[in-house]
Amino acid sequence: MKIEIIKKKGFAISLIAFPLMLLTGFLMHPNLLKLEALQTVEQLVGRFHNQPIYHIGHFIVMLSVPVIMIALYSFMNVLQGKGKQLGFWGGIAGLFGAFILAVDKGALCLVLSAFDTLPEAQFQEFVPFLSVIVNKAGLLGVVWLLPLLPIGAAIQALGLMKEKFISKWQTGCIITGLLLLNNPDIELISATGALLMCAGYIPWGVRILQGRMKCSSTACPIYEKRIGSDFKCKQPCG
Repeated sequence: MKIEIIKKKGFAISLIAFPLMLLTGFLMHPNLLKLEALQTVEQLVGRFHNQPIYHIGHFIVMLSVPVIMIALYSFMNVLQGKGKQLGFWGGIAGLFGAFILAVDKGALCLVLSAFDTLPEAQFQEFVPFLSVIVNKAGLLGVVWLLPLLPIGAAIQALGLMKEKFISKWQTGCIITGLLLLNNPDIELISATGALLMCAGYIPWGVRILQGRMKCSSTACPIYEKRIGSDFKCKQPCG
């Protein structure tokens, strides 16, 4: 298989996979319907202690980071016209934010899952020290930079719309979904945001995988019309 085909299909799969992985991770959160921000140690313990599904969900979100990076980097390569500046600067911010997401989920997933293996008596003695995680003490404060990821991806979405890779309604879904991710750990809001991102990104990924365009580029602008199984692009590719 030619490397260009691998890159093309890898890009398409990343568009489908990463919003689904985020949605899955958020939906696996216990007490999903409680609109409760994470502010105390007791709330944190109630979420993760003896809750393996919580750790699995966060592990899935952590694994989504390299997939997100593939998508963001691909957006930078795809945007070579009116949206080039938006693609570049959005990509820089988004890639750094994706790294911060890995740091955040590394602390909340890997570290907390290890603490959850302690015998109950030892765990209860340890509980007061979890305040450093809730308060993002020390160098953990770097996770306050996490909004760089949705901000960067939103900037790139505007570039993708300018170059007609996605439609206006897809752009609206993506940006609204990304903005909803910026909340104080209320998982129902995050899940709603991820669902909107699925609506925005996945149709494009499916279209690329199905070859519904008359070109061989990594991606293709929105098609103009359909005649049977034949799709015509609004503008030529490459």
